[in-house]
This record gives sequence, C-alpha cells and structure tokens, in this order.
Amino acid sequence: MLGKQILLGVIGVSSGLIVSAGVFTVLISVGLIPRFAGKMHVARKIFVLEEMVVFGTLFGGFFSVFSDWGMIGAFVREREIFGNRATDGVWNLIGTVFLLVFGVFAGIFVGCLALAIAEMLNTIPIFARRIGFRHGLGIAILAVALGKLVGSLVYFTQRVFLYGG
Repeated sequence: MLGKQILLGVIGVSSGLIVSAGVFTVLISVGLIPRFAGKMHVARKIFVLEEMVVFGTLFGGFFSVFSDWGMIGAFVREREIFGNRATDGVWNLIGTVFLLVFGVFAGIFVGCLALAIAEMLNTIPIFARRIGFRHGLGIAILAVALGKLVGSLVYFTQRVFLYGG
C-alpha cells in the first residue's frame, strides 16, 4: 500500500512538472512576459515579472491540491471577525470584489496570450489580407472581445453552466 502511494505521488509530481514546463515554454515562446514588460515600461524588472508568474502558478497549484489551506472564508466566518451580524455581508462583499478584480486580470492575461499566439503564427495579418481587410482591424478585435464578454455574462448570470442549455 505504501509503495502504491509513493508511486502515485511520483507520477503526480512528474506529471505536474511536465505540464508546468509546457505552460512556461508556451509563455516564453510567444514572448508574453517581455511584451508586458515593454508595454508597462518596466523592462529592468522583467525577472520579477517572470518570478511572479512562476509563484502564481505554484500557489495556484498548491491551493488546488490542498484546498483546505485556502479556506480563509471559513476561518473568518467561524471567528466572526467583522462583528456578530456583519461578518457574512462584509466577507461576501470582499469575496465579490476579489473575484471581479481577479476575473478582469485573468481575462486580460488570457486575451493577451491568445493574441500573442495568433500574432506569433501571423494569423491576423494573413486573415486580414485574405479577406481584403484594409481598415478597422482594431474595431473587429474589439467586437470579438465584447462578444465574448456578453456571452460570458449571459452564461454566468443566466446560470447556463447548471443545465447546459
């Protein structure tokens, strides 16, 4: 039994290392982090940005595997940190604000990654040339982004994820 657990642990850690190496390889090959550093005018701190991506991945992996360690809400609610009746309301507000901010930044990151991959493959210029797109490419990209935003809002506000329809 112990040998089986050790084997499963080794396979799990090895698989995690391989997947994370693949993710970091994609990020490096599309040059996303240097592009962010250039846009933010912090090229001197590019190593800090890269380390933050690595640490974010490590923390995310840790909390997805050991989810009990990330249960801050249960800790706050059990001890009623914000007072007797206000704790639930304050904690729900803090959680909602955190999710909104995280969602915006995660969406920006995923959108930039998708555009960086598309740019690396030169799909946007090739597509624009093939269909005779001369002006308004930025408007077309903005329209796609707004369409995805509206679709996501409908998906989550109408709870489509619960019944798939």
